[in-house]
Amino acid sequence: MSSHEHAASLVHRDDVGARMGMWLFLFTELLLFGGMFLLYSVYRFTNQAEFHLAAKELNTVIGTFNTIILLTSSLTMALSIAAIQKNNVNLSIFFQLVTVLLGLAFMVNKYFEWTAKFHHGIYPGSEELLVKSPGEILFFGLYYVMTGLHGLHVLIGMVIILFMTSFTIKGVITRDSYVKLESAGLYWHLVDIIWIFLFPLFYLIT
Repeated sequence: MSSHEHAASLVHRDDVGARMGMWLFLFTELLLFGGMFLLYSVYRFTNQAEFHLAAKELNTVIGTFNTIILLTSSLTMALSIAAIQKNNVNLSIFFQLVTVLLGLAFMVNKYFEWTAKFHHGIYPGSEELLVKSPGEILFFGLYYVMTGLHGLHVLIGMVIILFMTSFTIKGVITRDSYVKLESAGLYWHLVDIIWIFLFPLFYLIT
């Protein structure tokens, strides 16, 4: 056995532990957003008419478009993992980059959506918002906090996937060792699932 092969045989890998650690992290994320969904449910129950009225200010078309974008990005992320499992490195890299571009498209849409709200004076602490009913103020407060936190997770996911792309190019992620890419995919799927809940709660309650 050559020295290189001997060194490779000594590399410690614990794919099961890595997956368990990732699932534990995802559970903490679910606790975070689950608490916010619970808070939203309580406030919506006590301010149903005001939430219904405030939701009319949101652009359902943009929300629907962003939902399609994220669902498509989940598909491309899954395809990137399937490609590396079949040892098709270039195709895996392609789908990873497409996933990042779709995430960027989501953030661009979110930027224009928030910009439109700020242009109309609907943002935390604005005079336009403060003259509205307490229920409407609560709605927009939750809207900015929850969609903003979700947007932060999208940005983090994009950075993580770019790191995975770099690892794939360098040969760190291979057909025989792709748990890092798989974990990144799980994180991205969680981000998508959270949006699937956010979309009807804020955009479709009208």
